[in-house]
Amino acid sequence: MSERIRPALQAGQVVVCDRFTDATLAYQGGGRAVPRDLLARLNEAATGGLRPDRTYLLDVDVATGFARAGERAGQTRDRIEGEGAGFFESVRRRYLELAAEDPERIVLLRGTDSREDLSRQIREDALALLRSRDIHPSR
Repeated sequence: MSERIRPALQAGQVVVCDRFTDATLAYQGGGRAVPRDLLARLNEAATGGLRPDRTYLLDVDVATGFARAGERAGQTRDRIEGEGAGFFESVRRRYLELAAEDPERIVLLRGTDSREDLSRQIREDALALLRSRDIHPSR
C-alpha cells in the first residue's frame, strides 16, 4: 500500500490489482468463517480505508473452476487451491453476496463468456468509469 498503490494513486495513475479486500472477505470470511467485523477492521488497518472504485467479479460455478484449475499443467497447487468444493462454494457465495451488497462498485460478469467478450465488457466499463471521473487514458 505505502510503497506502490498509494504513491501511484497520488501521482494520478490508474492502479489495477488482481485481488484486494473483497478477496479477503470472500476467502477468509466465506471460506474460513472469520467474522466479518474482524476482517473489516483488518482490511481497514491494512489499506487505511482505501477501497477500489471498481471490482470485476468473474463468476463461474465451482465445478467449472476446478476444471479450469486442472487445465493449468505443471503448476503446483497452493494451500487454498487444495481446498474442497465446500470451501469454494462458501467463497463463491460470499463473493456473490458482496456483489449484491455493492452493485455500483462490483460488476458481476459471467466467467463462462469468452475471453474476448469479457475483455470487451471490462474495457468498455473501465473506460466509461475513467471518463466519468474525467480521466482520459491514452490507450
